[in-house]
Amino acid sequence: MAVSNVKDRLRQWAATLKTNLQALYLAAKHPETPWLAAAIAVAVVAYALSPIDLIPDFIPVIGYLDDLLIVPTGIWLAIHLIPDPVWQACREKALKDPFTMPKNRTAAAVVVLLWLLLALLLWLWLRTD
Repeated sequence: MAVSNVKDRLRQWAATLKTNLQALYLAAKHPETPWLAAAIAVAVVAYALSPIDLIPDFIPVIGYLDDLLIVPTGIWLAIHLIPDPVWQACREKALKDPFTMPKNRTAAAVVVLLWLLLALLLWLWLRTD
């Protein structure tokens, strides 16, 4: 009985997270969203959907801890910076008409190139004794 309750709560949490990410995506494109809120919303959505994390998931505990802290904190911050009428409209639209997030190969290439550049800079820094 308790396991079923936990599964239901996790499914509900995942559904809410998906809806909030879609609403953030819509709010970031909304003309009444302040630029800082839009920038944070874009960063949160990009981080949540990115296959590359700040701390890789294969590192025990800490690998998943960043996802459990960064994404919800970013969502919370963005929601509080977005004007309430804009957020409510975007959330209602995300609930009423769910969609799949657009795939952008250019954005994916930029993310991969940034991580490769970071790895190269780290390698060069560690190599210079």
